[in-house]
Amino acid sequence: MRKTEVLLPASVFSDLDRDSGAPLYQQVASKLELAIRQGILPPGSRIENELSLAERLNLSRPTIRRAIQSLVDAGLIVRRRGIGSQVVHGQVTRGLDLTSLYEDLKNSGSNPETRVLEHQYVPASVTVANRLGVPAGTEVLEIRRLRLSGGVPMTVLHNWIPQSVGPVSKAELESTGLYGILRSRGLVPQVGKQRITARRVTQAESLELDIESGAAVLSMERTAYDSLGTAIEHGEHIYRPDLYSLEFTVVSK
Repeated sequence: MRKTEVLLPASVFSDLDRDSGAPLYQQVASKLELAIRQGILPPGSRIENELSLAERLNLSRPTIRRAIQSLVDAGLIVRRRGIGSQVVHGQVTRGLDLTSLYEDLKNSGSNPETRVLEHQYVPASVTVANRLGVPAGTEVLEIRRLRLSGGVPMTVLHNWIPQSVGPVSKAELESTGLYGILRSRGLVPQVGKQRITARRVTQAESLELDIESGAAVLSMERTAYDSLGTAIEHGEHIYRPDLYSLEFTVVSK
């Protein structure tokens, strides 16, 4: 269901100083950011459209557009086709620990949502078979999921799971993260071999992530192993860079 726009009270903008040296778009952006930080504009809410807000504040539409764009650049707002400007939790910063995005979102206070796009048993390709340590052509479970936060698409997760893990239902995948499911079966991811790159989305992926066709995304390929060194899943994921980043510490020897 499409959410209605949230109209902030005029009092929020009552102290805009038109004679100040600070540009008006910066002042408007600061007011909007404060409303987001204070929860007045909660995650998932739609911001009043540019024309309406410009008329209410007696400002030009380009001024309002620039204010909103600055919050888009900061990862606090996303523009969605047919919806408008929508508040998100801000960019998810993830370390290089062996965790799942579902766990990261839950731990940060977000409300992750999962839509299962594909769920089928297929013969393993040569590449997938090599990653999972099984003969090519062995039947494996292939799943593709769309992960959202606050109703905003963040990532497309493409995984292959060996039959040794046992059956994994769509209902499980919709209610929790893959690593949580693996742990419930006594399979604890201990080691992850991963590669991070960047690429452009396909037209189909752009529709799933609600971004422009050909836009750049972060791409991560990971194979997770249990304590015995057995591969328990292989994944190839793409992430929206405006909502997601990776953070790590480099130490000199």
